[in-house]
Amino acid sequence: MPRRDSRPQCRRQAAPAAVVFTARGCLTPRWFRSVAAWAALTGLLAAAAPATALQVLDARDGVAVEAVLSIKEPTRIRIDGAAITDVFGNIHSSNCGGAAPSSSGSNGAPPAAALPAVNPAGEIVLECDRDKGEIYIRPVGDSPKPVNLFISSAHATYTLVLRKADTPADTIVIRDPGQRALQAMQSPPSAAGSQTPLGTAPNHIRGLKTLLLAMASDRVPPDIRVDELNQPIQLWAEARFSLMRRYEGRGLVGEKYLLQNVSQAVMVLAEQEFDRPDSPAGGQVLAVAVEHHNLRPGETTNVFVIRRGGQ
Repeated sequence: MPRRDSRPQCRRQAAPAAVVFTARGCLTPRWFRSVAAWAALTGLLAAAAPATALQVLDARDGVAVEAVLSIKEPTRIRIDGAAITDVFGNIHSSNCGGAAPSSSGSNGAPPAAALPAVNPAGEIVLECDRDKGEIYIRPVGDSPKPVNLFISSAHATYTLVLRKADTPADTIVIRDPGQRALQAMQSPPSAAGSQTPLGTAPNHIRGLKTLLLAMASDRVPPDIRVDELNQPIQLWAEARFSLMRRYEGRGLVGEKYLLQNVSQAVMVLAEQEFDRPDSPAGGQVLAVAVEHHNLRPGETTNVFVIRRGGQ
């Protein structure tokens, strides 16, 4: 749960990346400056890039999602927060090295010395940017049939169904809420219980990961009880904050919140702002993950809190 103490609540606003303030005299911890700096740098790079359309796909491992593929121009594909490691599909030709293009796929291995082979029955031309972990694809031929691709990272494989259209060059961003939340929990010191060691037992860590992924992906194991709450909670004047669900099981309690920026300024969030229980009986907070740390006016983010359950 968020902190509720007697100190005046600070108005939360964005600030220059070098020194991040939430309000007068409210300096964020030093470790969080790197998060804000990275976000600011990403925004500057995006602003400097050529203007193109952007398709953001909320995806998860094993579930097919649809997107639009330009029939004349290249389409860029990337995974938010991860590098693409493998591409499987009916590849016509590729500069990505490895095995010759075929219907089984192409991987991201270093390029071979031989010239790339061509699969006459292939559907797309594939090019890899290994430095950025991104790919560029372009369809081959006049078939209106959608192109099916499997895009893999080190953690998951995503199924894309690409429907062809006469559109300009485009970018497809694959965003996995479950993986983002897991990365946030694992990024030190985003785990909120840093003052009390969590222990190194594999089962303990596995339990935290399992519950977090269940909360983020809405795929809940049968032994986890879920209560739908949708309960508004007073937080800051600049935020609309609601406890959406509570998960209980395996000695843990998970809470999924939805936070919306209702102010006219960019809001910057940090995990440690949500690391205290409402009362001593509320259960020790073990981990906190914020899906999106920077919210423009009107934008929302999920906030996940995992605490120790009843003994």
